[in-house]
Amino acid sequence: MKILVVSDTHRRLENLKTVLERVQPVDLLLHMGDAEGDEDYIAEMAGCPMAIVAGNNDFFSTLPREREIEIGKYRVFMTHGHYYDVNSGTMDLKKEAVFRKCDIAMFGHTHRPVIEYGNDVVVINPGSLTHPRQEGRRPSFILMDIDRAGRAHFEINYL
Repeated sequence: MKILVVSDTHRRLENLKTVLERVQPVDLLLHMGDAEGDEDYIAEMAGCPMAIVAGNNDFFSTLPREREIEIGKYRVFMTHGHYYDVNSGTMDLKKEAVFRKCDIAMFGHTHRPVIEYGNDVVVINPGSLTHPRQEGRRPSFILMDIDRAGRAHFEINYL
């Protein structure tokens, strides 16, 4: 199973379109917020099931602030991250994921890609496809793959 994880597209979808052309087919698109009203268009572009949460710039959105979903044998906690002070680190996010009995915590908000493997939870952030803030400032996303044995693998990718 191939899952595309993105965040912080901020109404600029050219890079997302490029990513989708490169990596399709995908089985699932996960968006960690700040789509700013483009969620229906993104779902149409993806051509696959999509799960999305509201970000701090999704004003007046009816999107859920957080979600818990099942992917294979994994329980996944999705949030934009701003309610967990992710600009200062992922400790609060990890605690919430463990409390919710989730194996994977996904977030956005910082515009910096990260994969952190821990004993209790894997934490990932795909970065931003439109306003990257990490060194080199390359737009980023994560591909998550569930292999035949049911194990999850994560890879940060750049445009």
